[in-house]
Amino acid sequence: MTHIIEVENIKCGGCMNTIKKALMNLDGVSDVSITKETETVQAQGNISRETLTAKLAELGYPEKGSNSLLHQAKSFVSCAVGKFN
Repeated sequence: MTHIIEVENIKCGGCMNTIKKALMNLDGVSDVSITKETETVQAQGNISRETLTAKLAELGYPEKGSNSLLHQAKSFVSCAVGKFN
């Protein structure tokens, strides 16, 4: 199954690294691709959309339309971590 999710707060390669690493560590995910320009995450595998969106929000990348100051702050931390990994 393929899930395409539009998210908020993807700013750079660090963000993309963090997202890809975190989603690939979830059971059932077989591939992840990210398009920074459209802030789109595509995940493939045997996993629910709800599990993916919950993990993305936890990292600071909520679905489009549900951004908050807390998500923005989390995304800056996730971005910084992704730059070093």
